[in-house]
Amino acid sequence: MQSGGILPVAENLAQLGWDAFFADGFAAVKKEGCRPARITAEYQGIYRVMDGDSELLAEVSGRLRHRAKERTDYPAAGDWVSVAASDAGRVVIHAVLPRKSSFSRKAPGEESRQQIIAANVDVVFIVQGLDDNFNLARLERYLALVRENSATPVIVLNKADICPDLPDKLRLVADVSGDCAVCAVSTLTGLNMENLTAYLKEGRTVAFLGSSGVGKSSIINSLAGNSMLRVNAVRENDSRGRHTTTHRQLFILKNGGLLLDTPGMRELQLWDGGNGLEDAFEDISRLAASCRFADCGHDAEPGCAVKAAVDGGLLSARRLENYRKLRREMKHLDSKKYERALAERKAAEKELSRKVRAAKDFQTLKYKYR
Repeated sequence: MQSGGILPVAENLAQLGWDAFFADGFAAVKKEGCRPARITAEYQGIYRVMDGDSELLAEVSGRLRHRAKERTDYPAAGDWVSVAASDAGRVVIHAVLPRKSSFSRKAPGEESRQQIIAANVDVVFIVQGLDDNFNLARLERYLALVRENSATPVIVLNKADICPDLPDKLRLVADVSGDCAVCAVSTLTGLNMENLTAYLKEGRTVAFLGSSGVGKSSIINSLAGNSMLRVNAVRENDSRGRHTTTHRQLFILKNGGLLLDTPGMRELQLWDGGNGLEDAFEDISRLAASCRFADCGHDAEPGCAVKAAVDGGLLSARRLENYRKLRREMKHLDSKKYERALAERKAAEKELSRKVRAAKDFQTLKYKYR
């Protein structure tokens, strides 16, 4: 790959990923004085945007803030937005355009709320380290997340130069990757890095997902042809790294493509992984079609084709157990979502009743003293 580095600003909207889909979305919300821009970074309620000519700081309008019912109604890294100039020196975000795709997880903590990781992504590099970070269950979880969206997943196994059993690791990954491309690379030696550059095309957004210490920032530096991101060393005792990336940020490469870096995630709970879960475990879904019972839990039910495959050595018990675990998580989260929706509906009905009573009291007083 030619060393091209990062563009300070995008030369035009197409280079930022603008197409007919977003043009239609902008036309639906367009107001006088507004222009389209893309969110490249978010910092505690302040955003950085590119509009094709310049890079600017932005904040959401009071109207947008008032109308937002959920955190997902606010802009996220990768979003296209409608902005206008303001007297404060920053542009104001008046609307978030419809998203082509968005990657969400359950927000960390007990509350059942959605957190958007990235928006409008075309390709996702799921990065794992070929050291103590290597974890098939975590890889399956990331695949379920990506499969739920229309983006193309690519499994990137970093640190191939220090992996003494690379062929064995590749065979293990092949058992869970399905039709997903797998690429073993080394940012230290440059091994197979050219395979990743094939995904970097003008206007295409590639997001990086993975836990801390897997080398996402090192890969981005290598693809960009410079050391634009700070890299921390991992701890030798457990191969875990500190969060080099502290916020989500979109970079535009001079030689084509957009890279969206995300902080390492210690907690990744799926938000809406129904179809994505079945796609990520397509082998189990295929076997389940032959189970005696349509609602088979693949545990102790008679006539279970999935259990038979495990007993026959055609499917690993580890993979089946992780599938069950993720299904239990989704079922529990669905119940929490229902409870929250019910509580919010009751609160809304209570507030409506209060307003109706207040209106009746006002009419009574008005009639009494007229």
